[in-house]
Amino acid sequence: MKGNEPQHLTIVKVGGAVLEDEAELSAFLDLFAAMPGFKILVHGGGRAATKLSEKLKVESKMQEGRRITDNETLDIVTMVYGGLISKKTVAALQARNCNACGFTGADMNLVKACRRPVIDIDYGFVGDVTGVNHEAFTMLLNNGITPVIAPLTHDGNGQLLNTNADTMASAIAIAMAATYEVSLVFCFEKPGVLSDPAMDESVIQQLTPELYLTLREKGLIHSGMIPKIDNSFAALRQGVKQVIITGALALHLPAGTRITL
Repeated sequence: MKGNEPQHLTIVKVGGAVLEDEAELSAFLDLFAAMPGFKILVHGGGRAATKLSEKLKVESKMQEGRRITDNETLDIVTMVYGGLISKKTVAALQARNCNACGFTGADMNLVKACRRPVIDIDYGFVGDVTGVNHEAFTMLLNNGITPVIAPLTHDGNGQLLNTNADTMASAIAIAMAATYEVSLVFCFEKPGVLSDPAMDESVIQQLTPELYLTLREKGLIHSGMIPKIDNSFAALRQGVKQVIITGALALHLPAGTRITL
């Protein structure tokens, strides 16, 4: 650290179809492993959870990109997120000389949450983040460990909770912004936020709250993109230096959509 300048930390969230495409995921992990400095990877896995649910004949219910989680669904997402995807990702990063370790929010009490209250919709065992263990993350980073975070939290009373991966990435970024200069990067299969979802060339270079509201009202931004962008604005308002939504294979480039206030 030079003088009183904070060290830089990059928090990358990867999800969407990237996790289902072996070649694209491999190329993304090459880029992530090569990134210099402190870094944290947060992964989703909703599509894999949906596929396993179908095999097990458990209905998947979604509301604005968020999964309604009953007991059976919680078991499925725990297996998929905390097991299959987490360990495959960690093994792949170790093969790339990145000293990764997989965690859920329950491990080391990294991310606590409370069960989302029922207002209009009962989301079941879905958690809203209430706290991030900044000291534990700092200890891991200072010991050369790259945390790989699955989107599961806990309530401190033994209950696991399914938590949106974009929300977890944003919450961790906000917590770490107190002592690091934090960049938050959301990576998925598209090159950024699109003004026309059918055209990959229609990337919006800068997205403001006003433009976001307009595109959402027109139905051009919907489903899983809504929590991603909501969390991007929340992060910027609470000290995160920059937020970018981009393609997984553009992780090393100044590309995609920069979220601005």
